[in-house]
Amino acid sequence: MLLTMETQIQMDGLKEKMLKFYALYRKNINANDTPEIKEIRDKAIENFAHIGFPTQKLEEWRNTNVTEVLSLDYNYYFAPVKSDSSHDVFQCNIPYFRTQLIALLNGWYAPGQKRIYTNEDGVIMGSFGEALKQFPEISGKYFSKYASIEKNGFVALNTAFAADGIYIFVPDNTEVRIPIQMINVIRHDREIFMQTRNLFVVGKNSKVIIVQCEDSYNNEAGFANSVTEFIIGENASVEHYKMQNLNNRTSLINSSFFTLQANSRLITHSITLNGGLIRNDINVLLEGQGCEVEVNGLYLVDKNQHIDNQIYIDHASPNCTSRETFKGILDDYARAVFNGHVMVRKDAQHTNAYQSNRNILLTDKSSVNTKPFLEIYADDVKCSHGATIGQLDADALFYLRSRGIGEDNARLLLMYAFAAEVVNRISIEPLRVRIDDMVKKRLRGELSVCDQCVLHCSTQEKPVFDIDISKI
Repeated sequence: MLLTMETQIQMDGLKEKMLKFYALYRKNINANDTPEIKEIRDKAIENFAHIGFPTQKLEEWRNTNVTEVLSLDYNYYFAPVKSDSSHDVFQCNIPYFRTQLIALLNGWYAPGQKRIYTNEDGVIMGSFGEALKQFPEISGKYFSKYASIEKNGFVALNTAFAADGIYIFVPDNTEVRIPIQMINVIRHDREIFMQTRNLFVVGKNSKVIIVQCEDSYNNEAGFANSVTEFIIGENASVEHYKMQNLNNRTSLINSSFFTLQANSRLITHSITLNGGLIRNDINVLLEGQGCEVEVNGLYLVDKNQHIDNQIYIDHASPNCTSRETFKGILDDYARAVFNGHVMVRKDAQHTNAYQSNRNILLTDKSSVNTKPFLEIYADDVKCSHGATIGQLDADALFYLRSRGIGEDNARLLLMYAFAAEVVNRISIEPLRVRIDDMVKKRLRGELSVCDQCVLHCSTQEKPVFDIDISKI
């Protein structure tokens, strides 16, 4: 196959960057790793050297080009970087939202916190790097067990370099009554490349709510390669939220791996409000029978922002249910990609799977590539999928304008009603109110209060829509 000159230059650039990482690994081998962890890391870097960074020749990356963002001259750190770590950076501004807060600064466990600690209920929380030292029998058992390093170059790279992140262990028969909130703040005066690794283990019959927040506090370029592994035990329940609000020069490759044992339950939400290039790889393995999974997503992008959601749900056992709902609003030159792949294996009888991706394009310059996909090898299943790409409903817009609402506010109301379906699925009221408020502001193209807006973001007044919006 002949390659164009541009493609060859891109591939050569990625290869040069790949060789640089390989050399950095050999120069900065972690002497504190156990033999088991070291073996995993060595295998990961060898796989990365073979796989390399993904190119658009791969079907899964056909619509997302990482060459340009990888070409920047990033700084790589193998120890925490000195920075302004004022406690104010990690304050959560959600009223009446009580959480157990854990903070990362530029991908490293933030200073001023106890490195790792055990709560009264036996829950262990703290630094991933410290957990590898103190609990090698636990971390070694789960680390990289489900996050495949065979095909994804970014996962292999993260596995080789991962030095810090968040570690949470919930023992059997434990209900964590206060949600655990993780804030990962990117705040640095130089372009920085981060390799964050998170590991969450939830025991049998346990229940926990985890909130992840990705925020950047300046306009410097950054690249975050993040991998999170969830191991959810039998009859356990996990409610997970991931909020992404990054600057337009920051790229995020977020790979999440959820493994569910028998009769467990998972609800996960991805809310993307801002970011340069963001890719969410969400992989769910229904390993045991009777599992229930709900995967929801909302993305609001404009300018030249790019969002790519790749969802892979593997029904490996019978009598399981999965539901996907992703909705997006795109403005200006923004681009979105959605690939929802549901695998139903031969023995996974009585599977119930549903997936939906709906998009609104506000300009003729924005674009969406959507591909809901079912791969079914069982014969007693109930599966469906669908995708839509369109504009705001002209009849609904006319209806609002005929009742004295200006065009801008009418469009804003329709966009908000479209997005509210996902926001309303957030079960934690203070968090739902805050996200609802941020969505309203984001739809105006800003995250600031505007008293002239009919949505009343700065007040407790709730907007009422006495219209039929079923066809929006």
